[in-house]
Amino acid sequence: MKKIAVLVSGGGTNLQALIDAEKRGELGDGRITCVISSKPDAYALKRAKDNFIKTKVLDRKAYPDIASYSKAMTETLMEAEADLVVYAGFMTILDEQVCKAFPYKMINVHPALIPSFCGKGYYGLKVHEEALKKGVKITGATVHFVTEECDGGPIILQKAVEVRNGDTPEVLQKRVMEEAEWKILPEAVRLFCDGKIRVENGVTVVDR
Repeated sequence: MKKIAVLVSGGGTNLQALIDAEKRGELGDGRITCVISSKPDAYALKRAKDNFIKTKVLDRKAYPDIASYSKAMTETLMEAEADLVVYAGFMTILDEQVCKAFPYKMINVHPALIPSFCGKGYYGLKVHEEALKKGVKITGATVHFVTEECDGGPIILQKAVEVRNGDTPEVLQKRVMEEAEWKILPEAVRLFCDGKIRVENGVTVVDR
């Protein structure tokens, strides 16, 4: 069994997608064993507790800088014996300490087709606002490995979503979540837990 630690900061809709997938037997050899939040009031914590998943709060505000916070997170993940770390709406960028401790064992879902609308400052509604400003006709979501470069790790899965006339950032955000994020994140977790992903020369090879 692969132990999955999920990092959250907010409502936890992507966490819920993972929980639902696990209940359907769609995470392969993976099991969600702990949920760690950067905010004590994150609704994602309730979702975890309602499903009898161990929770822990590492409040970002309680640490003076990213280095000390990253150290605490690394130690917490080590204690949890995490085989896979999943960013599910986790809004804090951790430093290289965590990436070095869990090389190609951390994945994130980003609400755009990387390399578009990604990197520092592109999160939440901001991503969809920028996509609409540019007038793109196709957007989507990307699951990628987390590395020291923000949104720069090897891409695992992507799924396209149509941009429609009259879309608002909120409407587009919801469509991207429903049609892409909630589908490819659990799938990527399953592929990882079943040993179907490898990285060669900085590029993933996925065996379906």
